[in-house]
Amino acid sequence: MPVLRVDPLTGDVVRVVATRQARPNLPQSDCPFCPGGLEAPEPYRVRAFPNRWPSLPVCEVVLYSPDHEATLGTLEVPQARAVVDLWAERSAELGARDDVHYVLVFENRGPEVGATISHPHGQIFAFDLVPPSPRRELDHGDPGAALGPAAPADRLVRAVGSWRAWVPEAATWPYELVLAPEQARPDLPSLDDEERDELAALLVDVVGRLDRLFDAPMPYMLWFHQRPFDGGDWPSAWLHAHLSPLLRAPGTVRFVAAGEMGGGVMINPIDPIDAARTLRDA
Repeated sequence: MPVLRVDPLTGDVVRVVATRQARPNLPQSDCPFCPGGLEAPEPYRVRAFPNRWPSLPVCEVVLYSPDHEATLGTLEVPQARAVVDLWAERSAELGARDDVHYVLVFENRGPEVGATISHPHGQIFAFDLVPPSPRRELDHGDPGAALGPAAPADRLVRAVGSWRAWVPEAATWPYELVLAPEQARPDLPSLDDEERDELAALLVDVVGRLDRLFDAPMPYMLWFHQRPFDGGDWPSAWLHAHLSPLLRAPGTVRFVAAGEMGGGVMINPIDPIDAARTLRDA
């Protein structure tokens, strides 16, 4: 089972999961996520199931499509909406558990970020605490200023209804994006039908832009921050997604190096306004 440890020097939280060292790196036979495969024996539209190699006691895999060649950026919007619905459903069900305080929906895409199976999928971690990154936003952020209607300015990339995607003013990654609704919604289950359609359409749009940017699939990390499910009062909770693409130029990964890790200050080689303009044109 995972062991929680806290660094005595920094206070950083680490999960030691020794069992994951033995997990397979790449499938040696047929894709386990395709219909008829190990993890999807029956036909499906979207699917969620427990991760065989969990990083936490409760981890799930979410399959976006039965089509092995699909991506979040090539899905038809109704199919992407089915993914959003499944994210919301699993968030609500996992969040109702007494041993779950936070539900993190995320995707690692591409071998550059450690994705071992190319079939379109994401994951869900159900934490027994509120993790440091969303907790920092909840405790110290100003969601109205950071995520409200005035936030994007000349860094806006795309808007679909009430949902918008923009490059953050202090972006860490060259083509980083934040996606958020104009009005506060605390979590994925709180979105109504129209808002779920808008989120689905925006995800398809921006991932497609990232793929067109360098005429190649963009490796990225995507995660949603939402209200904790610990029963507490979180008035500042404002559902949003972070999308961090890895490439800064065709075939060139933006590496995080020792000076940044050691100093705790990231160095972005591309101005966020220029990044937004490039993505608008993609």
